Amino acid sequence: MNSPSSATPLVFVTGGVVSSLGKGIAAASLAAILEARGLRVTMMKLDPYINVDPGTMSPFQHGEVYVTDDGAETDLDLGHYERFVNTRLTGRNSITTGKIYESVIRKERRGDYLGATVQVIPHITDAIKRSIDEATAGFDVALVEIGGTVGDIESLPFLEAIRQIRTERGAEKALFMHLTLVPYIAAAGELKTKPTQHSVKELRSIGIQPDVLLCRSEQPLPDGERRKIALFTNVPEKAVISAVDLDNIYKIPMWLHQQELDQIVVERLRLQDKAAATADLSEWMAVVDAAEHPIDEVTIAVVGKYVDHHDAYKSVAEALKHGGLRQRTRVVLKWMESEDIEHQGAAEALRGVDGILVPGGFGDRGFEGKVTTAQFAREHGLPYFGICYGMQAAVVDAARNLAGLEGANSTENDKQAAHPVIGLITEWRTSSGEIERRSEKSDLGGTMRLGLQEQRVKPGTLAHRLYGKDVVGERHRHRYEFNNRYRTQLEDAGLVVSAKSMDDLLVEMIELPQATHPWFLACQAHPEFLSTPRHGHPLFIGFIRAARERKANAGQAGGKLLKEATA
Repeated sequence: MNSPSSATPLVFVTGGVVSSLGKGIAAASLAAILEARGLRVTMMKLDPYINVDPGTMSPFQHGEVYVTDDGAETDLDLGHYERFVNTRLTGRNSITTGKIYESVIRKERRGDYLGATVQVIPHITDAIKRSIDEATAGFDVALVEIGGTVGDIESLPFLEAIRQIRTERGAEKALFMHLTLVPYIAAAGELKTKPTQHSVKELRSIGIQPDVLLCRSEQPLPDGERRKIALFTNVPEKAVISAVDLDNIYKIPMWLHQQELDQIVVERLRLQDKAAATADLSEWMAVVDAAEHPIDEVTIAVVGKYVDHHDAYKSVAEALKHGGLRQRTRVVLKWMESEDIEHQGAAEALRGVDGILVPGGFGDRGFEGKVTTAQFAREHGLPYFGICYGMQAAVVDAARNLAGLEGANSTENDKQAAHPVIGLITEWRTSSGEIERRSEKSDLGGTMRLGLQEQRVKPGTLAHRLYGKDVVGERHRHRYEFNNRYRTQLEDAGLVVSAKSMDDLLVEMIELPQATHPWFLACQAHPEFLSTPRHGHPLFIGFIRAARERKANAGQAGGKLLKEATA
């Protein structure tokens, strides 16, 4: 474990009153400002659920499962982190209670504790502190978000660990920032500070005195309420920060900077020698300006299986917006349940959209709706972007309707399919060169192709034009792949294989010839995980541009834009 003097200064972010207050975005916004002041910043999430990772959790319950370069399946908050800061995160940056207890129990089984009684203090809290040190070493400052709500039993070991860190290392190495709700009671016409007071009281009862309060509210905190909260909670008035609801999350860094939150952190953690005197937020101002002053608007249908729970597609939704931001285009998302397409038909459901995106998923529910969607886009020249399951749907459509392979399907949905054009791949080569193998009997949580992997893009294709590179890296998360037995047959029928894995064994991207369709592209990987508001992603930028071209030319894709612009 690091000595107190060498340890990275830490900002611990906790939340109280209710969940879903936006701790992740608030923490990421502060990290963005600190990065804009020239500091090397990283972030991590401590999550109180027992799952070792979110990989087998329901999208309805958990939301998106985010994937890092090293193949860790993590909480969606890591997606927020990577969209706000330039640091690429790994599995070390997402720790669950399950991971901590699993590591301690493994040591106990090996006899590492020499028969001692294993307890929450010190064994569990030591393991938590060790994981924090491993994830944050070598940075100027790190933000550590504690999942859950203060007062709940689940997060107590994490809270105890960070209390110990503050005691062991001192106030110059650990700062406590607490996010609370200040509700507005419309009937009384009042903001109520009492929930915040009680939340802080709960924290103080376990030995944690917040240094900064972020008060989430529908409107800015009046000076009177700010002073009242400061007096009740023993927090300096200037450190009671108004976290007002904003119409664009990318405005939050500027809002927090205006209240000098970054300066409070810099001063408390003694970072003046490393930090620039001012924050250069010009990139964030450009993002907001592009969002608020669009020159164009397109409607994109997102045809998925979990559309009632938008958090399941958080990165996809943000990446589409990023693609629009890069060309000053507002992207309106039309969320469509793929099962509805099965019932009412694609023509009716998809009327009036400028492009279609079919994201990932699993299982047979709604899959035929995705296949029908891909067919409709193919036959009507609509820009189509398939991701993961969206690519597999496009392949099944091509097999059935271009190659004439009746009964073509994925073995995930029909193990006895006459033509299994998508199947469970049994082995592949990892980025480190090792061969991984799996079978139907493998543990569900350990059978995915995960993480950043390079692929070779075929020259002359739409994919190559968009990327402008021969080799690109994208993140994966899937069990089923394109069945190579059908590669030649499908290529002869008109499908273009535009990217393959570096060993030439796996199909990574497919498209239609640009002579027959203006923009039809699908990929097995998840490019949405590498899109950021400041830089976008070439596939999403290209897709939104194609949607703009279709709209600009009275529903005929492939024409010229009336007006060019970049953010």
